[in-house]
Amino acid sequence: MQKEFDVFLEKLDHSVDESDIKGVLDTIFSRFGFGKFAYVSIPVDRCGSPRLISNYPVSWTSRYFEQKYEYIDPVIARAQVDSGPFLWDVNFATSSPVQKVCRLFDEASEYGIKYGITIPVNDRRCFVAAMTLASEFPFSTLYRRKQDFSLALQLITTCFHRKARKIFNNNCVVDGVFLTKREFECLQWAAKGKSAWEIGQILGITRRTAAFHLDNARQKLGVRTIAQAVVRLASSYPSMR
Repeated sequence: MQKEFDVFLEKLDHSVDESDIKGVLDTIFSRFGFGKFAYVSIPVDRCGSPRLISNYPVSWTSRYFEQKYEYIDPVIARAQVDSGPFLWDVNFATSSPVQKVCRLFDEASEYGIKYGITIPVNDRRCFVAAMTLASEFPFSTLYRRKQDFSLALQLITTCFHRKARKIFNNNCVVDGVFLTKREFECLQWAAKGKSAWEIGQILGITRRTAAFHLDNARQKLGVRTIAQAVVRLASSYPSMR
């Protein structure tokens, strides 16, 4: 695995945006046999938006944040107090027999997120950060992988977290979804009633380019229309309403 880890570090070092580092994660975790991953960073005081880099279905991550599941998720709660990787499954819900928690795990299961390994990140900047590798593997298989790869997963997560934190400073977040600066700008102007042509004139780009950025933002947010994307923006930044 040393060669794979060296390649991971090199690619991570040359990454410049969310799409890049997401691809780097996809490659390294596929080596471990994990098809689904989610890196999340959540402000503990609930001020500001959660930050997510994941290949989970967008329909699920949108639902997760719309329902504010991050604040009742027992996996996130465990990540706040645990220092090492831990296993979880749908039975995690039984330790918190609240109807909404049970619904969270039931809904996650519908997307194939039934078992997982979560690696907490020690972040002293008032954030709860963690990497989760979700799987449909039997629990016994996950246990063996945790035993075999615990240190490697911790190293990968720590390196990724440091890189992601730098990229976060150059991106804008809407409901936990990262938009590029240009996508965010275009969406801001759309929220003020500007057309793609008008946005292009304001930002010094073509109408087609403005429309391209708006459509990218729409797709990332998992909605069907620009108007719906604007609603998501307004819910994340009330001052923009």
